[in-house]
Amino acid sequence: MLLERGTEFTAAGDALRAAAGGRASCLLLTGPVGTGRSALLRALPGPADGEGVRVLRAHAAPMEADFAFGVAHQLFDSLRSRAPREESERWQDDPRLTAIDRAGGTTSDAAEEWAVLEGLRSLLADIGAEAPLLILVDDLQWADTPSLRWLAHLVARPHGLRAAVVGTLRDGDPGGRRPAVLDLLDAGPRVLRPAALTPDATRTLVLERFGTPGDEEFTAACHDATGGNPLLLTSLLDRMAADGDEPTAAHAGRAYTLRPPLLTERLADCLRAQSRPVRHLAEALAALGGHAGPDLAAELAGLDPWEADGALADLHRLGLLTGPGEPRFVHRAVQDAVAASTTPDERREQHEVAVDLLHRHGAPAALIAERLVESATAPRPWAAAILREAAETALRAGDPETAARALRRALQDTPEPGPDRARLLADLAAAVRDTDAAACERHVTQAVSLLSDPTERALAALRIPPAFLGALPAPAIALLRRTAGELGPAALLKGTAREAALRLEARLRHAGREDPAELGASVLRLRSMGEEPALRSAGERELAAVLLYAAAVSGALTAAEAARLGHRILEHEPAAPDRTHSALPLVVLALCGADSVDAVSSWLTAGHRLRAPSPARGDGLVACAVDHAERALTLLAQGRLTQAREHAERVVVDRPGEPEGEGSAAFAVVLAAVALEVRDPAFSERVLALGGRCRAPGLVTTSMLGLLEASLEAGRGDWADALETVLSCGRQLAASGWHSSALFPWRPWAVSLHHRLGDSGAARALADEEHARAERWGAPAVLGRALRLKGRLYGGGRGEALLTEAVTVLRGSANRLELARALQELGRRLGGGPRAEAALREAGELAVACGVPRLVKRAGREELGAPGVPAAVLTPAERRVVALVGRGLTNQNIARELGVSPRAVEKHLTNSYRKLGIRGRAELAAGQCGPALGMTG
Repeated sequence: MLLERGTEFTAAGDALRAAAGGRASCLLLTGPVGTGRSALLRALPGPADGEGVRVLRAHAAPMEADFAFGVAHQLFDSLRSRAPREESERWQDDPRLTAIDRAGGTTSDAAEEWAVLEGLRSLLADIGAEAPLLILVDDLQWADTPSLRWLAHLVARPHGLRAAVVGTLRDGDPGGRRPAVLDLLDAGPRVLRPAALTPDATRTLVLERFGTPGDEEFTAACHDATGGNPLLLTSLLDRMAADGDEPTAAHAGRAYTLRPPLLTERLADCLRAQSRPVRHLAEALAALGGHAGPDLAAELAGLDPWEADGALADLHRLGLLTGPGEPRFVHRAVQDAVAASTTPDERREQHEVAVDLLHRHGAPAALIAERLVESATAPRPWAAAILREAAETALRAGDPETAARALRRALQDTPEPGPDRARLLADLAAAVRDTDAAACERHVTQAVSLLSDPTERALAALRIPPAFLGALPAPAIALLRRTAGELGPAALLKGTAREAALRLEARLRHAGREDPAELGASVLRLRSMGEEPALRSAGERELAAVLLYAAAVSGALTAAEAARLGHRILEHEPAAPDRTHSALPLVVLALCGADSVDAVSSWLTAGHRLRAPSPARGDGLVACAVDHAERALTLLAQGRLTQAREHAERVVVDRPGEPEGEGSAAFAVVLAAVALEVRDPAFSERVLALGGRCRAPGLVTTSMLGLLEASLEAGRGDWADALETVLSCGRQLAASGWHSSALFPWRPWAVSLHHRLGDSGAARALADEEHARAERWGAPAVLGRALRLKGRLYGGGRGEALLTEAVTVLRGSANRLELARALQELGRRLGGGPRAEAALREAGELAVACGVPRLVKRAGREELGAPGVPAAVLTPAERRVVALVGRGLTNQNIARELGVSPRAVEKHLTNSYRKLGIRGRAELAAGQCGPALGMTG
């Protein structure tokens, strides 16, 4: 509560030093609830000013406002309690002090009152002659009137007093408008308003409460949710720390929803002390959701315009409402505090009136729905439509939880079976499909049973998540098949029915992708659609995406054909920010396998810019995770491992809760692909743990996780077990007709393991098979890799020729890492000379740029004199941090030098270590990467 209060402490110290010099003064600290005025008063005097100072303290309270000279008594009592006994007894009997008991503040004789006030002033002058006085009065708005007159008298006649008066006054409180308080303000004290805390102070508080720096997303959310108000912020952080929350991005959303009980109690006490109009307006705002127009709130509160304006101004001054415009409570705890000051019956009655008032005035559906959900109001004939509209809005905004709450309330008001209830069930299925797949399927099944129209039944069935990378449960497939049969083939339908039929066909064909016959039928269906399938509608594009994926995994197309169709689909498909339940991730996979990712990268970037949901608030988390997964995949296809891993890590951060349904299977596939290249055992173990919790993972997920398990076995030296695991994955994929090595690289792993185990015949046979399939597919990355593997197996001129060809092919690939590997193999095979040196030098530069410094070491850069890490590998911020480490600065010093948080410095260093291929600060400070970064030491 005392952070960033240097101005106030300085002003108090100046006043006290002036008092020591014989110049009395007064300082008033004002502001809304929670700005730390009382904490400031408790901290005075500071260590530098407290020696030789006599302190008088008083704390005014509403219950003592009628006790005449009550504050004055507190001040002198606090002084006597600290004074020597003889001195205290002398003051006790001093007639100037006992006079306040006789006056009582009720006399109308001005001369008598003047005498009392002058007597107290002269008593202070006598006491202050021995040592300067610091008079501290908290909550002056509640002080008794005679004491306020006396304080105003002191401020108006400061000469001859060695005293500094420091008081606090809460903005917006009715007591602050009493004539005695206004007289004190008119006496000319210096007024200071402690400001809200800055984001830097919030970071400091987070570190203090949790013992570790907070993620930027967490810190920003805490600051945003509280507006930097010290009371709100400290209450929030104390509760989160007590609940065991970590200051990470994953817990950032809690800042907006948590309601600490102690904070609620403190705010409720504040509200109880307010005038009737202020309390009634606050209750009306709470009933209206805390964010309705002032006119509507005034009508509900029963206030006339003049009363409403005054009450609204007081709530703003109290700091309970946000800035100008539509009045909103600064925090949910304020709404809880309002509720705590009313009875349940009063709240229920007010909510009933509020809901009807909002509807009559045409308020937004989301606001009315929120009131309906949070209150036990009676059913209304128009409520279901409002709730459904609000749910649709919430889903578009990436907030399925709010949508689900609205739809559940609508279902309560629609108990009769029929189409209306069926549509609500279908909408609820869409709202919960990311978090509760089983409930989604249950709601869809119920909805379909209540509908009679085949098109509506089909549209309801399509609410089941598509499981494009996972496996649909058998009951869900049966339901899709039954509704598709009732609807009929798309060729015989038009409009919405045709779209539904196309989408059902896509789902069913994809559901059968692990059956070689069904996979072959999908390929034939794609060929029957001609060289340029129609892509005008979303249903046509979904079907084309599914068929493209089937052709890609089976190897029925060439990479060029797959890329052409994939690009056409993206050209027709808007770059929407939420692609969670579309077939577009299949297109991304196919294009990455085809080594054609430039268009994908730009398309993903466009969709990312359109994203409205904020992961820091907990909105659209699955959509954010899907975006990071797709970006990781495209970066992996370019060989940019560092960036791919960064996005993969964000998948784990943004993915909500325990994995459920198709989404977790898709994430596991991408994470496994990244882990296979990164080869970090800890990261691989995390991915396997995630994959092990997937619901209905499907062949693609189990195969990728199997390959990842094999990589860990190989890393432990269990080469035979690793080979058996890889071959098992290969057999499963081959049995399903999945021959694509671009998407499922089991043969390259098997080739390497056979070779390591000394079975060169098996290694060459598999390498030849991989080469043949790579030539048919035609993607440079896959073909270059196959040539490199064969080049490694053959010696002499043939091996050198294969490696040279691999380098030539890979120069046309987007995958820079594969080119680095081929150059490394070629340079080592050449053994020495300018050509070998050039190949190894280029391999080292490419490998470091891709974030794989281990290849640099294998390339022998020290012996070849190859440059260290290119400066372009690090971001400008990372380069500045690394340069300061080279100068010997600590993280704290670097943070101050750059004007950032220590947490930001730590993140930059962690990324730099990974990119530079070093273990930590010692290697960095030793200058091992100095020449590349322009460092001299």
